[in-house]
Amino acid sequence: MRILLSNDDGVFAKGIEVMHAYLSQKHEVTVIAPDRNCSGMSNALSLHQPLRIQKTEKGFYSVNGTPSDCVQLGINSGMFEEPELVVSGINHGANLGDDTIYSGTVAAALEGRHLGHPALAVSLCGKKDQLFETAAKLSCDIIDKLASHPLENNQILNINVPNIPLEQIQGIRSTRCGKRHRAETMVKSTDPFGNTIFWYGKLGEELDAGIGTDFDAVAKGYCSVSPLSTDMTVHKQIKAMKPWLEE
Repeated sequence: MRILLSNDDGVFAKGIEVMHAYLSQKHEVTVIAPDRNCSGMSNALSLHQPLRIQKTEKGFYSVNGTPSDCVQLGINSGMFEEPELVVSGINHGANLGDDTIYSGTVAAALEGRHLGHPALAVSLCGKKDQLFETAAKLSCDIIDKLASHPLENNQILNINVPNIPLEQIQGIRSTRCGKRHRAETMVKSTDPFGNTIFWYGKLGEELDAGIGTDFDAVAKGYCSVSPLSTDMTVHKQIKAMKPWLEE
C-alpha cells in the first residue's frame, strides 16, 4: 500500500521516524513533514508564503509549512504518487477530547480525508521515556484491519496509545472524545525590552472522562480509537431549527 506519512512535531521528530520504520516493513511510505514543530497549528494553510520542499539525509521531505500544507503537497503537487492511505504521527503527547480541535496531528489526517483518502492520526500519551514502538505496532495492526473494514468517506480514526510497553496494553477500545475543563488563565510576562507578552497556560483538567471516552480508555491501559467526522453539520438540529428559524 502507498502511504503518505506526516506529523506536526516536525520531520526530525522521533515519533515519525519510528512510525516510518514500522510502516515501511510492509508498505511504500513517503514522509512529508514540517521543518519545525507545528503543534497546535490545527488546519492552518500557508496562503501567504511559497512552500519549499527539501529532502533530508534519511530520504524524508521537509516543508516550510504546516501539517495540512504537507498533506496537500503530498497529494496535489504532482511530485508524488497518489497515496492510498494518509497517516499522521506518532505525536509526542496525547490528542484526547478537545485536543483534537487544535491538533496539527489530527489536522493532517483530516486534510487527507478532505482530499479523498482514508486517514488516521496516531498519538502517544506521554512526554517522558516515550515508547513509540508500542504506538507504531498497534497502528500497523489497525491498518491491517482497515483492508476488510474500510472507513466511511467522511471519517478518520484518532488513535491514542498509552505510553507503556506493548505487553501491558489491555486491548483496543472504540471510544468517543471526552472533554476538558477550560484551559488555565494565560500567563502574563514581559520580554527583554519591557513589552507585555502572554503565554498560554496549562491544558484544562479532564471534565468528561467517563466510561466510553478516550480519556477513560487510555487511563485504563487501552489503546483508544475514536472515529472523527469531517462533516461538522449537526444533522439532527436542522429539523429542530425549522419552526423558529424559517417561520
